[in-house]
Amino acid sequence: MAKYSHDTVVPFKDSELGKKQQIANMFDRIAFRYDFLNRFLSGGIDIYWRKKAIRELAAVPRSKILDVATGTADMAIMMTRYLSPEKITGIDISTGMLEIGRQKIARLKLEGQVELYTGDSEAIHFPDNSFDAISVAFGVRNFENLEKGLQEMLRVLRPGGRLVVLEFSQPKKAGFRQLYEIYLRLVAPGIGRLLSKSREAYAYLNESVKAFPEGEDFVGILDKNGYIHTRLKRLSLGICTIYIGEKRG
Repeated sequence: MAKYSHDTVVPFKDSELGKKQQIANMFDRIAFRYDFLNRFLSGGIDIYWRKKAIRELAAVPRSKILDVATGTADMAIMMTRYLSPEKITGIDISTGMLEIGRQKIARLKLEGQVELYTGDSEAIHFPDNSFDAISVAFGVRNFENLEKGLQEMLRVLRPGGRLVVLEFSQPKKAGFRQLYEIYLRLVAPGIGRLLSKSREAYAYLNESVKAFPEGEDFVGILDKNGYIHTRLKRLSLGICTIYIGEKRG
Protein backbone atom coordinates (compact mmCIF):
# COMPACT_ATOMS: atom_id res chain seq x y z
CA MET A 1 0.00 0.00 0.00
CA ALA A 2 1.23 3.46 -0.86
CA LYS A 3 2.13 5.89 1.91
CA TYR A 4 1.26 9.57 1.70
CA SER A 5 2.94 12.52 3.38
CA HIS A 6 -0.04 13.24 5.63
CA ASP A 7 0.12 9.66 6.97
CA THR A 8 3.18 10.68 8.99
CA VAL A 9 2.01 14.12 10.17
CA VAL A 10 1.43 13.91 13.93
CA PRO A 11 0.24 16.35 16.61
CA PHE A 12 3.01 15.70 19.16
CA LYS A 13 6.44 15.74 17.55
CA ASP A 14 8.31 14.60 20.68
CA SER A 15 6.03 11.62 21.34
CA GLU A 16 7.11 8.05 20.64
CA LEU A 17 3.52 6.97 20.05
CA GLY A 18 2.28 6.21 16.54
CA LYS A 19 -0.06 8.57 14.71
CA LYS A 20 -3.19 6.62 15.60
CA GLN A 21 -2.59 6.79 19.36
CA GLN A 22 -1.52 10.42 19.17
CA ILE A 23 -4.73 11.32 17.33
CA ALA A 24 -6.83 9.50 19.95
CA ASN A 25 -4.99 11.31 22.76
CA MET A 26 -5.32 14.68 21.02
CA PHE A 27 -9.07 14.37 20.58
CA ASP A 28 -9.51 13.07 24.13
CA ARG A 29 -7.84 16.30 25.32
CA ILE A 30 -10.01 18.68 23.29
CA ALA A 31 -13.31 16.76 23.34
CA PHE A 32 -14.85 19.10 25.93
CA ARG A 33 -14.36 22.09 23.59
CA TYR A 34 -14.50 20.38 20.19
CA ASP A 35 -18.06 21.29 19.14
CA PHE A 36 -17.73 24.89 20.31
CA LEU A 37 -14.42 25.36 18.50
CA ASN A 38 -15.81 23.84 15.30
CA ARG A 39 -18.62 26.41 15.26
CA PHE A 40 -16.41 29.28 16.41
CA LEU A 41 -13.42 28.71 14.10
CA SER A 42 -15.60 28.10 11.03
CA GLY A 43 -18.14 30.82 11.78
CA GLY A 44 -20.78 28.07 11.75
CA ILE A 45 -20.19 27.25 8.08
CA ASP A 46 -19.20 23.69 8.98
CA ILE A 47 -22.92 22.98 9.51
CA TYR A 48 -23.59 24.01 5.89
CA TRP A 49 -20.72 21.78 4.69
CA ARG A 50 -22.12 18.79 6.57
CA LYS A 51 -25.60 19.34 5.15
CA LYS A 52 -24.19 19.46 1.62
CA ALA A 53 -22.34 16.18 2.20
CA ILE A 54 -25.44 14.53 3.67
CA ARG A 55 -27.44 15.49 0.56
CA GLU A 56 -25.08 13.31 -1.49
CA LEU A 57 -26.54 10.28 0.32
CA ALA A 58 -30.17 11.22 -0.32
CA ALA A 59 -30.35 9.46 -3.71
CA VAL A 60 -29.13 6.03 -2.55
CA PRO A 61 -30.67 3.38 -0.26
CA ARG A 62 -29.52 4.22 3.26
CA SER A 63 -31.25 2.07 5.84
CA LYS A 64 -27.90 1.35 7.51
CA ILE A 65 -25.22 4.04 7.57
CA LEU A 66 -21.71 3.91 9.01
CA ASP A 67 -20.21 7.21 10.18
CA VAL A 68 -16.44 6.77 10.37
CA ALA A 69 -14.43 9.08 12.66
CA THR A 70 -17.79 10.12 14.10
CA GLY A 71 -16.24 12.15 16.93
CA THR A 72 -19.01 13.79 18.96
CA ALA A 73 -21.61 12.40 16.51
CA ASP A 74 -22.45 15.71 14.81
CA MET A 75 -22.72 14.05 11.41
CA ALA A 76 -24.67 11.05 12.71
CA ILE A 77 -27.19 13.26 14.51
CA MET A 78 -27.68 15.45 11.42
CA MET A 79 -28.28 12.37 9.28
CA THR A 80 -31.14 11.27 11.54
CA ARG A 81 -32.84 14.60 10.73
CA TYR A 82 -32.22 14.77 7.00
CA LEU A 83 -32.13 11.11 5.91
CA SER A 84 -34.18 9.24 8.54
CA PRO A 85 -32.24 5.98 8.18
CA GLU A 86 -33.13 2.83 10.09
CA LYS A 87 -29.78 2.80 11.94
CA ILE A 88 -26.60 4.88 12.08
CA THR A 89 -23.46 3.35 13.53
CA GLY A 90 -20.64 5.69 14.47
CA ILE A 91 -17.06 4.61 15.17
CA ASP A 92 -14.10 6.60 16.49
CA ILE A 93 -10.78 5.92 18.20
CA SER A 94 -11.28 8.70 20.77
CA THR A 95 -13.26 7.55 23.80
CA GLY A 96 -13.45 11.15 25.02
CA MET A 97 -15.18 12.32 21.84
CA LEU A 98 -17.55 9.34 21.91
CA GLU A 99 -18.59 10.13 25.48
CA ILE A 100 -19.62 13.65 24.44
CA GLY A 101 -21.46 12.13 21.47
CA ARG A 102 -23.37 9.69 23.69
CA GLN A 103 -24.45 12.52 25.96
CA LYS A 104 -25.81 14.43 22.95
CA ILE A 105 -27.62 11.34 21.64
CA ALA A 106 -29.21 10.69 25.04
CA ARG A 107 -30.27 14.34 25.34
CA LEU A 108 -31.97 14.13 21.94
CA LYS A 109 -33.47 10.69 22.71
CA LEU A 110 -31.83 9.12 19.65
CA GLU A 111 -30.48 5.99 21.34
CA GLY A 112 -32.67 3.79 19.15
CA GLN A 113 -31.32 5.29 15.95
CA VAL A 114 -27.64 6.02 16.65
CA GLU A 115 -25.11 3.71 18.24
CA LEU A 116 -21.50 4.69 18.89
CA TYR A 117 -18.56 2.33 19.28
CA THR A 118 -14.86 2.66 19.87
CA GLY A 119 -13.47 1.58 16.51
CA ASP A 120 -10.54 1.87 14.15
CA SER A 121 -11.24 2.98 10.58
CA GLU A 122 -8.40 0.76 9.38
CA ALA A 123 -9.81 -2.38 11.05
CA ILE A 124 -13.59 -2.04 11.01
CA HIS A 125 -15.22 -4.78 13.10
CA PHE A 126 -18.22 -5.44 10.88
CA PRO A 127 -18.75 -8.10 8.21
CA ASP A 128 -18.39 -7.46 4.48
CA ASN A 129 -21.29 -5.60 2.82
CA SER A 130 -22.79 -4.41 6.12
CA PHE A 131 -23.74 -0.82 5.25
CA ASP A 132 -25.73 0.94 2.55
CA ALA A 133 -23.72 4.15 2.90
CA ILE A 134 -20.63 5.47 4.68
CA SER A 135 -19.78 9.02 5.68
CA VAL A 136 -16.50 10.49 6.92
CA ALA A 137 -16.43 14.15 7.96
CA PHE A 138 -12.97 15.63 8.54
CA GLY A 139 -11.54 12.21 9.39
CA VAL A 140 -9.55 10.78 6.48
CA ARG A 141 -6.67 13.21 7.13
CA ASN A 142 -6.25 11.47 10.48
CA PHE A 143 -5.86 7.95 9.10
CA GLU A 144 -2.46 6.45 9.81
CA ASN A 145 -2.70 4.50 6.56
CA LEU A 146 -5.05 6.19 4.11
CA GLU A 147 -5.35 3.33 1.63
CA LYS A 148 -5.98 0.75 4.34
CA GLY A 149 -8.82 2.88 5.69
CA LEU A 150 -10.35 3.34 2.24
CA GLN A 151 -10.14 -0.39 1.54
CA GLU A 152 -11.77 -1.26 4.86
CA MET A 153 -14.65 1.11 4.17
CA LEU A 154 -15.11 -0.39 0.71
CA ARG A 155 -15.16 -3.88 2.26
CA VAL A 156 -18.04 -3.11 4.65
CA LEU A 157 -19.99 -1.11 2.03
CA ARG A 158 -22.64 -3.11 0.23
CA PRO A 159 -22.47 -3.42 -3.59
CA GLY A 160 -23.96 -0.26 -5.08
CA GLY A 161 -23.44 1.62 -1.80
CA ARG A 162 -21.90 5.08 -1.59
CA LEU A 163 -19.04 6.65 0.34
CA VAL A 164 -19.14 10.40 1.02
CA VAL A 165 -16.03 12.08 2.40
CA LEU A 166 -16.00 15.67 3.64
CA GLU A 167 -12.52 17.10 4.12
CA PHE A 168 -10.62 20.35 4.36
CA SER A 169 -8.75 21.45 1.25
CA GLN A 170 -6.72 24.43 0.11
CA PRO A 171 -8.27 27.28 -1.90
CA LYS A 172 -6.73 27.94 -5.31
CA LYS A 173 -7.71 31.58 -5.70
CA ALA A 174 -4.72 33.90 -5.21
CA GLY A 175 -5.09 36.26 -2.28
CA PHE A 176 -7.80 34.21 -0.62
CA ARG A 177 -5.43 31.24 -0.39
CA GLN A 178 -2.80 33.36 1.37
CA LEU A 179 -5.36 34.66 3.88
CA TYR A 180 -6.54 31.12 4.54
CA GLU A 181 -2.98 29.92 5.12
CA ILE A 182 -2.38 32.70 7.66
CA TYR A 183 -5.60 31.76 9.42
CA LEU A 184 -4.65 28.08 9.65
CA ARG A 185 -1.04 28.76 10.60
CA LEU A 186 -1.53 31.49 13.20
CA VAL A 187 -5.14 32.27 14.12
CA ALA A 188 -6.61 28.77 14.60
CA PRO A 189 -3.71 27.44 16.75
CA GLY A 190 -3.80 30.58 18.88
CA ILE A 191 -7.53 30.34 19.53
CA GLY A 192 -7.22 26.59 20.05
CA ARG A 193 -4.55 27.10 22.71
CA LEU A 194 -6.64 29.77 24.45
CA LEU A 195 -9.92 27.85 24.53
CA SER A 196 -8.91 24.20 24.61
CA LYS A 197 -5.42 24.43 26.15
CA SER A 198 -4.08 22.53 23.13
CA ARG A 199 -2.20 24.51 20.53
CA GLU A 200 -0.90 21.22 19.07
CA ALA A 201 -4.34 20.13 17.87
CA TYR A 202 -4.82 23.20 15.70
CA ALA A 203 -1.21 23.38 14.56
CA TYR A 204 -1.73 19.76 13.46
CA LEU A 205 -4.84 20.87 11.56
CA ASN A 206 -2.73 23.26 9.47
CA GLU A 207 0.05 20.75 8.81
CA SER A 208 -2.26 17.87 7.93
CA VAL A 209 -4.40 19.99 5.58
CA LYS A 210 -1.26 21.10 3.71
CA ALA A 211 0.03 17.52 3.44
CA PHE A 212 -3.24 15.84 2.43
CA PRO A 213 -3.54 14.67 -1.23
CA GLU A 214 -6.61 16.72 -2.03
CA GLY A 215 -8.73 17.35 -5.10
CA GLU A 216 -8.14 15.19 -8.14
CA ASP A 217 -5.26 13.47 -6.33
CA PHE A 218 -7.66 12.08 -3.74
CA VAL A 219 -10.18 11.11 -6.43
CA GLY A 220 -7.36 9.15 -8.08
CA ILE A 221 -6.65 7.38 -4.78
CA LEU A 222 -10.34 6.41 -4.52
CA ASP A 223 -10.13 5.01 -8.07
CA LYS A 224 -6.96 3.10 -7.25
CA ASN A 225 -8.59 1.49 -4.22
CA GLY A 226 -11.62 0.13 -6.05
CA TYR A 227 -14.26 2.86 -5.92
CA ILE A 228 -16.24 3.75 -9.04
CA HIS A 229 -18.18 6.84 -10.17
CA THR A 230 -15.74 8.97 -8.18
CA ARG A 231 -16.06 12.73 -8.19
CA LEU A 232 -15.61 15.84 -6.10
CA LYS A 233 -17.46 19.04 -5.26
CA ARG A 234 -15.60 22.05 -3.90
CA LEU A 235 -17.29 24.23 -1.28
CA SER A 236 -16.66 27.78 -0.04
CA LEU A 237 -13.99 28.70 -2.62
CA GLY A 238 -12.19 25.43 -1.99
CA ILE A 239 -11.82 25.55 1.80
CA CYS A 240 -13.66 22.25 1.95
CA THR A 241 -14.33 19.47 -0.57
CA ILE A 242 -16.88 16.65 -0.82
CA TYR A 243 -15.59 13.42 -2.38
CA ILE A 244 -17.98 10.72 -3.57
CA GLY A 245 -17.29 7.12 -4.54
CA GLU A 246 -19.39 4.00 -4.95
CA LYS A 247 -18.88 0.25 -4.66
CA ARG A 248 -19.32 -1.74 -7.83
CA GLY A 249 -22.74 -3.38 -7.87
